[in-house]
Amino acid sequence: MRILLTGSAGFTGLFFKKAAELAGHVVHDLQADLLAPDDIKQEVLSVQPEAVVHLAAISFVGHDSDADFYNVNVVGTVHLLNVLAQLPVMPQKVLLASSANVYGNSPHSPLDEAQALAPVNHYAASKAAMELMAANYSTKLPLVLVRPFNYTGPGQGAQFLIPKLVQHFKSRAPHIELGNLNVEREFNDVRMVSEAYLALLQHQPHSKDLQVYNICTGKAFTLQQVIDTLTQLTGHTLKVNVNPAFVRANEVRQLCGNPGKLQSAVGQLSTYTLQDTLQFMLESTL
Repeated sequence: MRILLTGSAGFTGLFFKKAAELAGHVVHDLQADLLAPDDIKQEVLSVQPEAVVHLAAISFVGHDSDADFYNVNVVGTVHLLNVLAQLPVMPQKVLLASSANVYGNSPHSPLDEAQALAPVNHYAASKAAMELMAANYSTKLPLVLVRPFNYTGPGQGAQFLIPKLVQHFKSRAPHIELGNLNVEREFNDVRMVSEAYLALLQHQPHSKDLQVYNICTGKAFTLQQVIDTLTQLTGHTLKVNVNPAFVRANEVRQLCGNPGKLQSAVGQLSTYTLQDTLQFMLESTL
């Protein structure tokens, strides 16, 4: 399959591209700026993709420009969809990466795809807006929306929580400053997420309606469990200090998904324990 991939140089893109090529697919990295629709059109027409995986986004919640979330995540996605909808031959599948952050602070857990969207920050709001805009193209394009819950792996930006912790343990730093410790998240493996995306490209649903899938395992961990696991793996004890400046307003306290719909669609994916993922990161040179 000839796959057009956006965000190929990003954390997830690097793993997805490797997995796709190992599976025998040909991956074309989109070079055009998502805010330059004419450039997108020219490149997409030259590629004539059989499938599209759209991963490019501003994804760090603490990004310093609110406008960037909407310019890239919403407007950039619309530019891409406009071009794809005009292709003489439609792709077989167009996978758009949203985020489980669109669910916000829900009292329910684990969350399934029917949960109402209630974003509490600009990143989540931009992804929710992207989903709403993408739905307008569902009669023209074979769209799949994926809502990955928290995941990590080697090469993820050091501004994210797990890579920050891993780096402190690798360097045997004496202490670390963190924000809210009273959070619970899935911390899945980027390799599982990439595998899920590939499997959904091949999946043929019974309905032609817009397909939405949580990318999750239903297994959540407290921050203390992550710290304890890293302590066990490295033999190093890290003193944790809470810095009020790092505590975000409207912090999502718990985020855990129901993987039932995903498993029904693609079957059992590779299983990685929290220890597997953290060991992978500790040993990586990325």
